[in-house]
This record gives sequence, structure tokens and C-alpha cells, in this order.
Amino acid sequence: MSATLRFDNIGKVFPGVRALDGVSFDVNAGEVHGLMGENGAGKSTLLKVLGGEYQPDSGRVLIDGNEVKFASAAASIAAGIAVIHQELQYVPDLTVAENLLLGALPSTFGWVHKREAKKHVRERLMQMGVDLDPNAKLKKLSIAQRQMVEICKALLRNARVIALDEPTSSLSHRETEVLFKLVRDLKADNRALIYISHRMDEIYELCNTCTIFRDGRKIASHANLAEVPRDTLVQEMVGREISDIYDYKPRALGDVRFAVKNVEGHALREPTSFEVRRGEIVGFFGLVGAGRSELMHLVYGADRKKAGTITLDGEPIKIRSAGEAIRHGIVLCPEDRKEEGIVAMATVSENINISCRRHYLRAGLFLDRKKEAETADRFIQLLKIKTPSRRQKIRFLSGGNQQKAILSRWLAEPELKVVILDEPTRGIDVGAKHEIYHVIYQLAERGCAIVMISSELPEVLGVSDRIVVMRQGRIAGELPRGQANEQSVLNLALPVQSEPTAQAA
Repeated sequence: MSATLRFDNIGKVFPGVRALDGVSFDVNAGEVHGLMGENGAGKSTLLKVLGGEYQPDSGRVLIDGNEVKFASAAASIAAGIAVIHQELQYVPDLTVAENLLLGALPSTFGWVHKREAKKHVRERLMQMGVDLDPNAKLKKLSIAQRQMVEICKALLRNARVIALDEPTSSLSHRETEVLFKLVRDLKADNRALIYISHRMDEIYELCNTCTIFRDGRKIASHANLAEVPRDTLVQEMVGREISDIYDYKPRALGDVRFAVKNVEGHALREPTSFEVRRGEIVGFFGLVGAGRSELMHLVYGADRKKAGTITLDGEPIKIRSAGEAIRHGIVLCPEDRKEEGIVAMATVSENINISCRRHYLRAGLFLDRKKEAETADRFIQLLKIKTPSRRQKIRFLSGGNQQKAILSRWLAEPELKVVILDEPTRGIDVGAKHEIYHVIYQLAERGCAIVMISSELPEVLGVSDRIVVMRQGRIAGELPRGQANEQSVLNLALPVQSEPTAQAA
């Protein structure tokens, strides 16, 4: 009996890089097949071949033993395939219902039946156990909610083959549980699923089988994942052994370097204060909607605060824009790299140098291109950014390598004092995480004050010197490293029944 989906010797070459090299494996009906590998290993490229966005340079894709060729994404969808990409694809000015039914809206002679569309979407969302308002515009939703829309879009098409690329990277604990139930229901319904994730727990919880990629090649396939030790998967992915991914080392802390007092603004329920010492890594944890990112946007000048003071090295400072924050040595690596981080049409070098290039002007007029090239090459090597050259357009890099480039942008700033990292390892593989943690530790050892927002509780516990927990627009409490564990942090993060629900994105 033929596999539902077969990749047979798939090859794909881009200028300067072989993204896929002779990849072959099967995915059967009623199976969740895990796909793992470092950023740039070729996983997302393979899904784009399956989804009709790329055509393979060699090899074949077979469905039920029959070769298929997709000239477009529409052809792939018509064949019963749904691909949910890590970089979300939606129309921000349309509603949830319109996005979900895009290309299939009920209509008569071009007249869209909006009421019927909303009714249909509301019923299907209820069946899936997803809490979304069909009338809400996508641009008003949080990243987590937009991700759920993308997942629901695939499910509404009743696809036979469904591929999910890092689907939980922005989801809350509750939303993740909803997704897991949907995946299990699809498996029970005899669908064939591909599941890409860097989160090992998810792979072991959901997947029967697994294939490992490295540098565009299939390294191994495992027919019974339950029998494979985690250390084996990690070694196959990165080509080396990583014993402790966090590798935390305590360090001496200095005086208070960065203090925020009684800040008020969008999504905050009350005046909010916190401080960070020299060399300290303070982790901010909370459920989706807790207000962590919104607080940092107010502090950084990306959003206007209503009240409050900010002190740097004991001196009050005014921050009315991101530019002013950067000039004070305060930088922010944003959660949404696609909309707030990268300049998609620019090169890797330009994205790395976009902030610090003001220091490379000669006589205030001429840009020192040699200095820019040296800076770009240094950080490409330091963070192991997978790119054919610094001149490559950043939009052609994997999401994880884009994230490394954004981080490099701020590391290139010569006088860093405060570094705010919002989900710095979202969608990044275990090897790259290990490297990024070491960069964070190096910054702390230099005396920087580090604020790290993360939705991954093990990461917050593994990296932070102190943990601040937010709940529904306010700080619920804080814990020193020695007193923090999953139970104590979650007790602070989970909503109290009598509290009003926050409207934070």
C-alpha cells in the first residue's frame, strides 16, 4: 500500500546555497510525522515545495503513489494539501471570517453573503473549540490569535495532508492545548500530518515518527519515535552533543542600572514599576495577554506612556521614541520579526548595520562600507547565521536566521546598557538557542541590564537571575532564581477568578 505522501529525492537550489539535497521520506495516513533540524536545515523549504510556492529542481512528490506537480499554491490546496507556515500569511484589514474563507467566500454573482460566512465560521470555530470573534479584524488581534486563525484556515479546507511549521511558537498554554486536541482529532480522522517544532516535548507528545534534517539533507528517520532518546535527536540535529542547553553561570551583580517607576499606558491595569541591576538577567513571564510586550513598548518609546519615570544609571531620562532609547544605549529585539524586525527587501548586512551605521560616517557624510562589511561578517560568524553571503536579501533566510540578524543589529551597537529581548528564541533550534544564551550571558558579564520576555517557562527558569511574573496587565509578583520553579511561577501567572479579563494584545 502506497504512503499518503512521499518525498522522493527532492532537491532545491537557490543562488549560492543548496537548500534541499536528495530528501526522501514517507508520511502515512493517521500519522503525525515530526520534522526537526537547525534553522536553515531545509524544513520550511520542503513545506514550500509541498505547498506549491517552490518547484523542486529534482525529485518527485507523490500522493497515494501518483506523482503530483504544483505550479502554484492554489494547485496544492486543490489537491487537498494545507500548509501552515511559520511566517503567518493573512490580510490584516479583513476580518477573521474573511481571512478564513478567503478564496471561498459564499457569494452570488460576486455578491458576498457576509452573514452566511460569519455564521459558518462561528459554527466551525465552536466545533474546534477555538475562541475567536469572526468579526474581529486581523490587525487588532495578538500574534497568538493570528496564528490560531492560520491553523483554523487549514482545518476549514478539510485537507488530507496538513503540514504545520512551528504552530505553537506564539500560542498560550490554553491555545496550545486546543491545538494538540485538533492535531489528535485529525490523526484519528486518518489525515497525514507533518509537524515541525524545535520544542522537543511537543514532538514526543504528538508524533509517531520523525525525520531529522541537517544542511538540506535527511540525516535520519525514526519509525518509532518513542524508542529514540532525546540526546540522540539533538546530536543528529546539530552534529554535536549539547549536555545543558541553558548552561547558566552565576555572576556578580552591580548597582541598579535601569529603573522603571509607575509607568502607565495601554494594556496596563495599574502603575507598573521594576528595576534591573548591572549584569542581571530579569525574565518576564506571563500568559498571552498579560501585558509584557506592551509594557516594554511603553518603556522603549515604541508606544506613548501616560505617566511614569525611567532612570538609567541613577539619572532620570526621557524616552519619547525608539531613536531616543537607542541613543541612550537601550535596545529592543521585538517579538514580531516580520513586521517589526527585519527590512525584508534589504540585505543581511544592511539589516545588521541599520542602527549602528550612524557611527560609520566619515566627516558626517560618507559611509564607511568596509567597516559595515567587517561588522556584518563578524556577527554572521559569531551567531552562525546561515547565509550564502552578507549581500543575500534577508527575506530568503529562514525565520531563525532572520532572528539572529536582528539580534546582531543590537549587539553591533558600541555602547549597550540595557537590552530588552522579546521572545528572542521563538522558532529557533536547540543549537542556535544554546549560542544565543551564551551571547546573553556575555552581555550580562559586560554589565548590561538584560530584560528577557519568554513564553517558554523552562527557558525563563533556565536563563534568568530573577523572574517577574505579569498577569492581566499588572505585575503579579517576582521570584529570585533560587525560589522559582514551574509551580511557583504558574501560580502567579494564572488568572484569579475574580479579576477582570485584560484586553492586552
